[in-house]
Amino acid sequence: ESKYLRHGGNLKTRSTELGSAVTGSSLTAILPASTTVKKGIVLSSESRKELAKQAKVTKEERRAQIDGRHRYLISRLADGIDLSEQQVEETIISDDKFQLIEQFFAPCGLKKLLFFYQDVLQEKSNASSRADGSMNSLPQKKLFITMGSTENFTGTCAFFLRTSDEVITASNISQEVNFGMFDCTNGNILQGLEFFLSQIMLPALKSQQNWGAVKEGLKNTQIQEFLYSVDKFVGTLSSSRQNIEDKIQLAKVDIDTYVRNLQNPSDYITAG
Repeated sequence: ESKYLRHGGNLKTRSTELGSAVTGSSLTAILPASTTVKKGIVLSSESRKELAKQAKVTKEERRAQIDGRHRYLISRLADGIDLSEQQVEETIISDDKFQLIEQFFAPCGLKKLLFFYQDVLQEKSNASSRADGSMNSLPQKKLFITMGSTENFTGTCAFFLRTSDEVITASNISQEVNFGMFDCTNGNILQGLEFFLSQIMLPALKSQQNWGAVKEGLKNTQIQEFLYSVDKFVGTLSSSRQNIEDKIQLAKVDIDTYVRNLQNPSDYITAG
């Protein structure tokens, strides 16, 4: 089976205000420069530690919320993207859009839940090669939750779709939620869409026996017309993609020779 189907105040302002209130000038004017810098470094380090502490607490709170529904999502993502379930779990609980998962599970909740897996610029310190310890931006593969409207799609999209407005539970998630993947490696969306429709969706639809209220199934005229329309769309999509990729190649013309042969007005009219 194809894997595709599945807080703090402003220290500088407050220090300046305090210094002005006491002496009528900035606090830095009466403190040694080394003392001011040292305090700034200590406070910055403390702030980073506090943020890391808060992030750890948040991750553990989210980890405690994980149940059978989350395990279902994690399992599908791990199989489809070829990551371990532990890697997927760590990614999900660290994501700032984690709340979208709960909104997806809720009754009448989000109809779709999207994950992108693609190269993302990650800032890394490179003090060994840069004396100032500045940051380098390096592309790295990353799995993240997305609404699909703010980030450019250049890799793989894993999606979960709801089939009803029922609350999603651990017992019904396999029936109420569909999973699929859409490949757009190197940003080639048209090729990814063509592959998804022609190699995954159409074969699945043509082999489907149960069409709900339509008892005749594939023998029904409307179903046949629908499948024909999808098939025709895939053909048009393929033709359009090839035209875009091949582009129009214009033949090179020796303009100088051509123009020299134009001797009188009738020649220009004929050329036009």
